[in-house]
Amino acid sequence: MNAPDSRFFAPVGWCWHMSTKISEDRLEAFIHAGRRIAEHGLVVCGSGNLSCRADDGNMLISATGAWLAELTRDQVALCRVQDGFRLNEASPSVELGIHSGILRARKDVNVVLHFQSPSATVLACQKKHKLDQIHVTPETPYYIGTVAVVPYLNPGSTELAEAVTAALRDHDLASLQNHGQVTVGRDYREALQRAVHFEFASEICLRGGGDLEVLGEEAINSLIRSRKANRDPLGRA
Repeated sequence: MNAPDSRFFAPVGWCWHMSTKISEDRLEAFIHAGRRIAEHGLVVCGSGNLSCRADDGNMLISATGAWLAELTRDQVALCRVQDGFRLNEASPSVELGIHSGILRARKDVNVVLHFQSPSATVLACQKKHKLDQIHVTPETPYYIGTVAVVPYLNPGSTELAEAVTAALRDHDLASLQNHGQVTVGRDYREALQRAVHFEFASEICLRGGGDLEVLGEEAINSLIRSRKANRDPLGRA
């Protein structure tokens, strides 16, 4: 990600730890991303949370209880990636452990999104996961790849944070049973794109009622190989 510019600010009511500051452009980009995620119907009220790697080993993360659709400056927490230590007055999301764990484990990732979109969450709540049917269009294997499944664990728990972090070491999206989804990206656009494509594929699966022609293994593997080679066989930039 681009380094922040030299324009810094400290909003009224915020108590920054030592001299830690965040550029206004970086903060505004975070708020805009949160609201855009909500516009795509990926979160309900305060159900989702978002984080982004910042400079000096720090991260931005939405505050506990914050609605991404109405995210404000005082609902953005600044924490250390290494240990989750809070650097301003905003209380980070209860899922801080998921976000900091992934950012520590994945140096190629700058953004982590925990979302609970309707169709994808229906799949996460089914007695038997049907993620083997998720590759119904080329976009899913190419933009998402294989999907990890994490069993139900208490929200905000160390166990959940460790399980999701482990699952996303080799995947870019995880389905959390009876909970929701977590995806990652190099930037906001990539994380959002993966979440939207997963919700779209999940809706197709539900509407199809089990009577769908899933892509063949050869086609799926070819798309995943192209994905790993960072090529786009669908003709998009």
